[in-house]
Amino acid sequence: MNSDDRLTRSRGPALAWLTLSVLVIGSSGAADTPPDGVAAPAVSAEPAGARPQSGAGPASAETRQQQPLGPEDLLEISVFEVPELNRTVRISATGTISVPLLGEMQIAGLTAMELEGRLREELRKKYVRDPQVSVFVREYGSKRVSVIGAVGKPGVYEMLGPRTLLQVLSQAGGLTERCGAELYVIRNGDHREPGRIAVNVADLLANRDPALNVSIHPGDVISAPIDPLIYIYVDGAVKSPGRIEQLASRPITLLQAIAKAGGATERANLKKIQVLRQSEDGTQAVIEVNLKRMRKGRTPDPILRDGDLVVVLETFF
Repeated sequence: MNSDDRLTRSRGPALAWLTLSVLVIGSSGAADTPPDGVAAPAVSAEPAGARPQSGAGPASAETRQQQPLGPEDLLEISVFEVPELNRTVRISATGTISVPLLGEMQIAGLTAMELEGRLREELRKKYVRDPQVSVFVREYGSKRVSVIGAVGKPGVYEMLGPRTLLQVLSQAGGLTERCGAELYVIRNGDHREPGRIAVNVADLLANRDPALNVSIHPGDVISAPIDPLIYIYVDGAVKSPGRIEQLASRPITLLQAIAKAGGATERANLKKIQVLRQSEDGTQAVIEVNLKRMRKGRTPDPILRDGDLVVVLETFF
């Protein structure tokens, strides 16, 4: 009697039924899609009538089972009444797994159902007369997209099925008010597309440019750089003197700064407004502006810089 016959007889009829079970658990910790879509400064998030994404929450078991397997996917393998075959394995970078009795197998690109058929056939050839095999995926490490920067919920999100930029941003909680003028889709170049795609936020959201709502691929990184704050100070004959915070990508002019400070008082000398500006060498420059001429369009309204001090002098008569 050979070793194959001994293995079959020792297990008896139970060896005719094999179950490779895999539990489907989302590994990314992605949150549910917010109902309001992508939130962005002064613009609405999604095109009118659009939903954040189909299946933004956990994907159905059927959808997950139909996805091609790839490196970093995690499979939990168990065989009914044959505990020595139980394994939790992660697909290697080369697309292989190691299975007891069968050795190393190349499985990248197969779906769970296709892998099920292949395992059934290999076991039938060597060890089991009529195996029944089931394959489930515990974690899709090969199908993730990362969202970082000025979004509501930065993190790594599982991506099963096609997604667009707006859909993934919605799933990540939308853009915050600190988002800069541009965001970037960074990819590894496997898709014959640029390694970094720059997207103008206003054109994407406010102007509804469909060309900017690019398709997102597994492995992409969506980066929404946080716009730094600049600080302008307004003092003197204004109603609310103090510090003004402004996003660096949205510069503020002298007239706007005075308006944010509540406007000039009745005692303000509008012909002599001073802007005190620190130079790179440490010296201070004084820029004098006639606000009356500026309001009439005779002189330009200067753009203020980080650290500028606007002094609205008082008149003495």
